[in-house]
Order: sequence, then C-alpha cells, then structure tokens
Amino acid sequence: MTANELIQLMSQSHRRVHVIGTLENGIIAALDLEGRLFTVMNAEVVSRVVPSAIVNRSNGNVFHNPGGDALWPAPEGNCFGYEYNTGKWRVPPSITGAVWEVLTYSDNKAVIKAEIDLVNNQQLGIPCEFERHIEINFAENSMTQHITEIIRYVGIQELDSSEFRLAPWSLCQFDSGAGSKFSMLPPTSEDVRDMYDSSLSKRELIEGKYMIDTNTDFRFQLGFGKNVEWIEYLSGKGFKVKRFAGLLPLGQSHIDIADVDPSQFPSYFGDKLSVYCDPSGFVEIEACGGCPETLKPGIELRVNVTTEFIPIAQTI
Repeated sequence: MTANELIQLMSQSHRRVHVIGTLENGIIAALDLEGRLFTVMNAEVVSRVVPSAIVNRSNGNVFHNPGGDALWPAPEGNCFGYEYNTGKWRVPPSITGAVWEVLTYSDNKAVIKAEIDLVNNQQLGIPCEFERHIEINFAENSMTQHITEIIRYVGIQELDSSEFRLAPWSLCQFDSGAGSKFSMLPPTSEDVRDMYDSSLSKRELIEGKYMIDTNTDFRFQLGFGKNVEWIEYLSGKGFKVKRFAGLLPLGQSHIDIADVDPSQFPSYFGDKLSVYCDPSGFVEIEACGGCPETLKPGIELRVNVTTEFIPIAQTI
C-alpha cells in the first residue's frame, strides 16, 4: 500500500492523521486509531496495514487489529494485567477509543498524547496519560525512528506492588511469510522464554546468529531479558528492521508482560524485548519499559525505543 492510499483510506474512514517527515519517507500517525504509527519508505507503507480494521470499529465483541506500531500498557494477562478485566480477553475501550492529540510538531518530530484510564484484572482503576515523543532521522541508506514511550500516572492515590503492575509496551507489526526471519545475538537460557507453547522447532543457531523462523502454523511468542540488546527482522520483502530498547529510569524494572490466566501471579521474568509470530501472517517486535515498586501521583514510566529501517537492496 502506498502512503497516499493509506491517507485516503484514513480520510474515508473519518480517522485523523498527522504526518511526520513526508509521504515519501516518514511516519503516518493515526490519531483516531490508538495513536498507531505507520512507517513509510520510498512512498510505500512498510508497516503492516489491515484496511478492514481501519474501516471498521472495535467493540466488546471483536477487536480489529489495524497493524502499525502501538503503545499499550503491560502486562497483558496475570492478576495485574489489563486485557481480562471482564473475564475474557479484550482490548479496553479506553485504548481503542482514545482521542490522541498532537501537542507539538516540526518537520521530523512530533509529540502526541491521549488520556487513557486503565482498569486492571483486580478491578482497580488507574487513570493515565499516554505520550509518544517521535523523531525520525535519515542517513543515506536508512531511516531511524527514536520514540520515547511514556505512561504518566495521574491518579491521586499511591499504589504499592501488591496492587499493580504497569509498564509502557510498544508493539510494532509487519507482514510475514516465506523468507521472513528474526535475527539476534544468541541469548543465554536465562534471557529467553516461551510465553505460549514451545517454539524450539522455529529456532536455530546459524553462523553465530540466533535465528527465528516466522513462517508458522501455530502462534508463538518469545520474551527476552535485559541482556538482549536488539532484535532484527528480515522481512523477505525488500527491507529489514532492527529494534533496540533503552535503559530504564532509576527505580523502574522490567516485568512479566505475558498473556496468561488472570488468576495467576506474575512471574519474576522481566521482558525487555519480545517477538510474536502469528499463523495468519504477521509478526510483532515488542519493546518494553519498566515498572516502579510504588506508583506515585505524577510518576512517568518511560522507555526510549530506537527502530532502524534499512532497504535490503542497499545492504548487499
């Protein structure tokens, strides 16, 4: 899909957008679509785009996943998560219906913000502001996105670790298929885990690189700990993507983000990065921020996420 086609689809669906950079090389921020970001290179949208999910609206019965790059709250499951507060998995309407606004912008920068009230699986309400500080830089053969993801707690009560877990969680989606793989330096056994069933059949060591085959007939997700520096996605479609998550603010640490039963207590594994592979033909590269021991009014949970986009033809 071209950038102009995506802009037209957004307009027809009555979705506001803001362009950072240009429609040749830049980002289309979908303000009425969860503040999702769609990356454009050479006038083509390289992020995953699901047109039907842009045209249709999510509700309590169905979540339409439009692709792009979204900021969500972690964790997903366990007793402190945010997707099971009605007893079944759903994306909270405070996320799908959030009104994102542009606070500041220039040619290659923007700050967007939304008010999002969360309710965790303990039925505890946590009022927040979500912010995405976006900057893009260009080199001769690449485009780099620097995004500071922020969740700001605006409630008046102080919460301790017996009541909550909360961290910013950036999910970046791409189409997958034959020839697409994840690559990284080999993690230690303490720095990798399966969140669903075993994915060992999809993992192998090739010439010193840890490779993950994304072409799959079952869904799987791998979490990676604090010692994993980056994850690279080889799309098989003419580009590759390399993603980093920065150091956490003092007093914040990585948490268990997994989609598990909401009756479970979170594990002690801290997810810094993650990959998700879906048999329907898409993947996610996820980057996670941290959580404090105490949630104090006004505290900001933040993580700096760097994503490099490189045309494969330029790397040969």
